[in-house]
Amino acid sequence: MEKNQSKAYLFAISAVLLWSTVASAFKLTLAHFDALELLLYASFFSLCVFFTAMVYQKKFYTLLTYSKKIYLQLALLGLINPFIYYLILFRAYELLPAQEAQPINYTWALTLTYLSVFILKQKLSLYDFLAGLMCYCGVLVISTHGDLWNFSFTSITGVFLALFSTVLWSLYWLYNTKLHVDPLVGLFINFLFGVPAILLYALLTSHPLTFNLYGFLGSLYIGVFEMGITFILWLQAMKLSTNTAKIANLIFISPFLSLFFIAFFVGETILFSTFIGLIFIIMGLLIQQKKKVIRQ
Repeated sequence: MEKNQSKAYLFAISAVLLWSTVASAFKLTLAHFDALELLLYASFFSLCVFFTAMVYQKKFYTLLTYSKKIYLQLALLGLINPFIYYLILFRAYELLPAQEAQPINYTWALTLTYLSVFILKQKLSLYDFLAGLMCYCGVLVISTHGDLWNFSFTSITGVFLALFSTVLWSLYWLYNTKLHVDPLVGLFINFLFGVPAILLYALLTSHPLTFNLYGFLGSLYIGVFEMGITFILWLQAMKLSTNTAKIANLIFISPFLSLFFIAFFVGETILFSTFIGLIFIIMGLLIQQKKKVIRQ
């Protein structure tokens, strides 16, 4: 694919704008569906997106090139994404205000680095420790609303689930890197196995599945954009870019835009402590980026 930085920026900015709306979409949809219903509908719509992309990019032939072992590994990863990861994440959004759940989930990049030590045998640097200190101080400020002395949380369970979701997301991507499969094809297979697993879980737990127009439309939006098209846009941006670092840094705009959408669409009053905590998290992630630049 020929490099084109202008097109790369266009794809990347589109992805960032869409990602910035999903925290609001989560909260608005969860007012009509519970976490499992949202997961089931949204995952199905995502599978449709990946199927369409596979057809458009003529990648179905690659399905014949993978071994049974690869299919088994991708099926197991499908239990993480979309099944367990999004079920945990949506449950965190049920328990927490969007302005708390979204920045906490954003620390997954740091979790990815720490887990890489055990899975990919990478080494931690001083920058990694400083990044962790900054990010998790930010998480503490956000989750306690800045009241660090009383240590009072909106929901300690919600904070734990939001943090645990970063572990699941990091594990998913770390083990994906070991498989060396086409990213789009890998996601398609993940969802191809994950969606039936979600439906089976709903049936085995006798979970009632209801229909609500607003919940359905919200699930459609989340499935198509947060879990579907946005990934494809980002992948295209990285392929077209002459400098991936320029594209990657755009992602830091997303959490701040997200707070604006949360205030405007969800109606949450954004606390000053949320801004302070988010700045701590972004500073931590920038420190981590600095480490990568030095190594290069």
